[in-house]
Amino acid sequence: MSLTDGFGRKIDYLRLSVTDRCDFRCIYCMDEDPTFLPRSQVLTLEEIQQIAQAFTELGVRKIRLTGGEPLVKSDLVSLVSKLSALPGLDDLCMTTNGSRLTKFAKPLADAGLMRLNISLDTLDEERFKATTRNGQLNRVLAGIDAAREAGYKQIKLNAVAIKGNNDDEIVDLVNYARSKQIDITFIEEMPLGVLSDNRREHSLLTSDEVKAKIEPAHSLISTTERSGGPARYYRMADSNTRVGFISPHSNNFCQECNRVRVTTTGELLLCLGNENSVDLRQAVRNKPNDIEHLKRVICEAMGNKPEKHHFSTGAETQILRFMSHTGG
Repeated sequence: MSLTDGFGRKIDYLRLSVTDRCDFRCIYCMDEDPTFLPRSQVLTLEEIQQIAQAFTELGVRKIRLTGGEPLVKSDLVSLVSKLSALPGLDDLCMTTNGSRLTKFAKPLADAGLMRLNISLDTLDEERFKATTRNGQLNRVLAGIDAAREAGYKQIKLNAVAIKGNNDDEIVDLVNYARSKQIDITFIEEMPLGVLSDNRREHSLLTSDEVKAKIEPAHSLISTTERSGGPARYYRMADSNTRVGFISPHSNNFCQECNRVRVTTTGELLLCLGNENSVDLRQAVRNKPNDIEHLKRVICEAMGNKPEKHHFSTGAETQILRFMSHTGG
């Protein structure tokens, strides 16, 4: 058995959420006063490991751990150690807000975590506090330095580009990444979750607009480099830092989609912009330790993966779940 959807796309990348909880409340990711899931509804570490094993036996070569914030998950280091030992897994990485990396960067690297994506939307302390609602910028910056010292194969910053929020900091963020000799990717805001106003209709900052802000300071050279996901990368002649762009609105990348997501409740989400899902928690709990049954359920689900997503920025929200539930 292998994972191929109804449009001939090979699925070899799994984004695996380990928790819906987070120590931040970022404006584009979750409600200001979120309700977190009871423990009984959340996958256990053993169930997460079984699901990861099933996917790797079906040909998945890259797993990214997401949340919420993965670093608030107890026993995360132990989970990473077990996942890194799965045969056939070439790339084990994680997306984090970076606030706890001073404590966990080295233990996670030692356990087998290969790469880190660290969210950083602004370098302004007050703006950072407003965007995250309660985060401390100095902790994240210290976490980035700790990650650099821990010896990861690659570290990349993720910045969600929002007009009127951080559009005046685009070059500053690139310069910061250059100073740390790490990569940076700018992401168009995903239209997930219900907001109390129509902010998204007016705040979309496209990848082309971000590029136009960078070009006067740094000439961008297009490359064919890929990291296994949807980002398109550019280089600069005087730096090893790559600048990436993820453009779900302005440059639909669905024809190359090679990934699926599993939420912290075990929902197999076949598309970021689609509500259909398959319950892997039920599959793993109905037949504990039956990897072959789990693999059959996953393979059957591939027929439901849609051809592409349809995002809009209007007032009507298409996807009601926030990014914290979806898995970053």
